Amino acid sequence: MRGVRMAGAVAGHELRLMMSLWLWVARRRHGVGGGTAFGYARGEAAMMYGLAFVCVVETVALSVLLADWPAVHAAVLVLDVYTVVFVVALHAASVVRPHVVGDGVLRVRRAVHVDLRIPVERIASVRRELRMTHEAAEGELDLAVGSQTTVTVELDRPVTHVTFLGRPREIRVVRLHADDADGLVRALAGAPSAGGHV
Repeated sequence: MRGVRMAGAVAGHELRLMMSLWLWVARRRHGVGGGTAFGYARGEAAMMYGLAFVCVVETVALSVLLADWPAVHAAVLVLDVYTVVFVVALHAASVVRPHVVGDGVLRVRRAVHVDLRIPVERIASVRRELRMTHEAAEGELDLAVGSQTTVTVELDRPVTHVTFLGRPREIRVVRLHADDADGLVRALAGAPSAGGHV
C-alpha cells in the first residue's frame, strides 16, 4: 500500500511539473487569482539554466559516443531528453507558482513540492530576515532558494503541512525566499487580521 501511495505521489508530481511547463510557455500563472503574487525563482534561474545546458551537452556527447549501438543510443537519448525537460519544468514550476497574498491567506509555495495555505490571522509576526544556513527543526519549514531565505513568518498557532509523501507536519515557523522580500513583508503586515509585527 505504501508503494502504491508513493507511486501515486511521484506520478502526480510529474503531471504537475508538465502542467507547469505548459503554463510557463503560455505565460500564465497558477493559483494567483485576485491575490498579489511574489516570485522566488529569480535567485535560481541562472543555476537551473546552467544545469539544463550541461544536460544538453551531455546528451549530444552521449549521442556521438553511442552512435554505433542504436538500441542503447535510443534508450539513453530518451532518458537524456527527459532529464532536460525535467530540469526546465522544475524552473517553470517555480516561476508559475509564486507565493500569493490574498483573501486573508498567505499561500507559500516551492515549485510543485510545497503548497501551504496560512490564514493571515494566524500570523503573529513577519520580518525580513536573510538566512544562509538552515537546520531541520520540529515545527519549522524552510523553503530556501539558492541556499537562502529572506522572510520569516511566525504563527500564533500551527498549521498542518502535508509533505510530498503525505506525512502531516505541524508548522509554527516558515522561512521562505521572495524576490521582493520587503514587498511581501509589507503586504502581510498590512493584511487585515494579520499580527502585523514587522
